[in-house]
Amino acid sequence: MTSSTIKDNAMLHDSILRQLLKFFFPILLGTLFQTLYNTIDAIIVGQVLGTAALAAVGGGTGVAINLVIGFFTGLASGATVIISQFYGSGDEKGVKLSIHNALAIGLVGGIIISIVGYLTSKPLLVAIDTPQDILGLATNYMEIYFSGATIVVLYNIGAGIFRAFGDSKSPLIFLIVGCLSNIVLDVLFVKIIPLGVSGAAIATVLAQLVSLILIIIFLRKRNDCCKLYFTEIKFEPRMLKRTLAIGFPSGLQSVLYTISNLLIMAGINSYGTNTVAAWSAFSKLDSLFWMVCGSLGVAVTTFVGQNYGANNIDRCKKGVYWSFLIGFISAAVVSTLLIVFSPVVYRIFLSDPEVIDIGVRMINVIAPFYFTFLFVEILSGAIRGTGKTLVPTLFTVILICGLRATWLAIVPSISPKLEAIISCYPFTWVLCGTAFVIYYYCSDIYNQKKTNMR
Repeated sequence: MTSSTIKDNAMLHDSILRQLLKFFFPILLGTLFQTLYNTIDAIIVGQVLGTAALAAVGGGTGVAINLVIGFFTGLASGATVIISQFYGSGDEKGVKLSIHNALAIGLVGGIIISIVGYLTSKPLLVAIDTPQDILGLATNYMEIYFSGATIVVLYNIGAGIFRAFGDSKSPLIFLIVGCLSNIVLDVLFVKIIPLGVSGAAIATVLAQLVSLILIIIFLRKRNDCCKLYFTEIKFEPRMLKRTLAIGFPSGLQSVLYTISNLLIMAGINSYGTNTVAAWSAFSKLDSLFWMVCGSLGVAVTTFVGQNYGANNIDRCKKGVYWSFLIGFISAAVVSTLLIVFSPVVYRIFLSDPEVIDIGVRMINVIAPFYFTFLFVEILSGAIRGTGKTLVPTLFTVILICGLRATWLAIVPSISPKLEAIISCYPFTWVLCGTAFVIYYYCSDIYNQKKTNMR
């Protein structure tokens, strides 16, 4: 890609809906493959190793992993916003510096995560009251996963770099190859070579390594400002400062968000292994919506970031409108399918009727309210695209994390039912979404644009 390609960037002048869909669908397809191989991973573990093993690799284990990795992923999102703004403004030097700065963050951050995550695996699981019959398996899974955390972080940052300059097809290729690798490795290490839960963790890390290698190869082969030079991977002081200013609130938000989920997971754990297993399977079905929602969030952040960098404010606003249209249609379809077919699809994971009944109850409480979270995801994505991350962080911390903690401290004592605990999800989505709507439409988030982003 040459300088003229940056100037001719279709994201800045072509049909808004067409560009959003062209960018959105590869991300959606990629997350579909991600969901597919995570689901197959759960199916293999559940069917081959049983309910306890499924509970060990899902549920609280996944939430605990997100607690540690989420901070650096949020931090790296600041780098993605910066890259997209430089790319939109045609600043090739800024693009080059921001890409290598992002990779430096990923390398150092990944090493820190590996050490911290490995050392805190068991304490985290104990803190959320993981049932004793799965504690050993869950700890083993997390320790192996965190041993390869540097690979996981660098892969996510690399994929984010491609998306920042409007290329969502290359990350799709990386992910498809990684997904297929993970499925093959799962069968190898769980079923053929009976390594149990450890085999599932090893398969996940090795699959991420395959995807990371592809990212490095593709970046090295480029002949433009986006080309990767290993010797250039370093912190650039001004770029690092700006990345931290944008990314730190997102990282903090991710940590606090995950802590609130850990509190909920602790409540779910108190109901026993069957409920934890049901939640593990539910999380795979639940991801059908979150893959759509997350893909829209990435799409709108990149779209707004590039057009904000090019000072195309009207396109930014219209991009948000079209994102809502896509999101509402998608939420209606996913919610309907899950509510209608949940008793059937749950049997893919497990055959225990009690576990299936618990899972169906979970879906009936949460799925009807999926559409409310679109206001949070899309509007926060648009706001972050302008480089303003403090307000989205404050809204999320107070109206989601804070209220969930308050809810869990009060409601279970009033009603000990499982539905009472998980109802905090739709309750906080509605309140936080309302706050985002008021802020976005009553304040001018697109003002005070800096003429020199460096």
